[in-house]
Amino acid sequence: MTMLATAPRTTPAAAPAARFGDLVAAEWIKTRSLRSTPWVIGLTVLFVIGSAAAATLADRAAESGPAAFRSYDSFPPAGYWTLILVAATMGALTVVSEYSSGLIRTTTAAVPARGSVVLAKTAVTAALWTAVGTVASLGSFLVSQAVLDGRHVGVPITEPGVFRALVASAVLAPVCAVVGLGLGVLLRHAAGTVVTSVFVLLMLPTMFSESNRWSADLKHALVSAAWQRLVCPWAPDPDSLGYTATVPGCWLVYLLWPLVTVALAVIVVRRRDV
Repeated sequence: MTMLATAPRTTPAAAPAARFGDLVAAEWIKTRSLRSTPWVIGLTVLFVIGSAAAATLADRAAESGPAAFRSYDSFPPAGYWTLILVAATMGALTVVSEYSSGLIRTTTAAVPARGSVVLAKTAVTAALWTAVGTVASLGSFLVSQAVLDGRHVGVPITEPGVFRALVASAVLAPVCAVVGLGLGVLLRHAAGTVVTSVFVLLMLPTMFSESNRWSADLKHALVSAAWQRLVCPWAPDPDSLGYTATVPGCWLVYLLWPLVTVALAVIVVRRRDV
């Protein structure tokens, strides 16, 4: 009687966990593969810079008098309200588009660490919109100063308040994009996320004034109000009855909004089903 030798059973080796750098690379491929992304970014930057040129050309007060940095020429609200809207919407779409198409199931099946996926999306979104915001901010300033130089009232970048306004306007884009991304993870619905982003980032600050302390505190805690204070080159009037936000407080608002929304997104996405 012969004994049949059987080969020992071997269990397949577990697939190595995806490295964070691989996740970032994958999210970057998703972002740049969308043909609409460069068009939206390009048109937004052109509109922001064009609004600065239009505001400067229409500023008749800048035709005479001493040179002074006019933040409403270099960084007009019309252009930067548009930048806020587009950045928040595009940040949200990086998430809600996957939920609506069902691609998020494939993503989470390949990478069970959902929190890491959110952080990778955040890294790509923040990097992309930091570049966009930098181009828009620097372009707005250079275009407006080119117009003002023709009137002999331009100011250098070393003028007090200019560098702060440049940085605040550049960082505004990634802050709003990351906030939109975090809201997209929390709400998982395109229309609801866009409406919420517009309300929180654009409409809500207009509902509060600086005449009362409680109202001023609420307004100062919002992103667009912090941006307006940071691009303002002059110090608040100490005799004013209004409550003006502090510059360090505005930078803190810039930090906390994306940090809190992404932290909530990571917590929520780990606790619920796709």
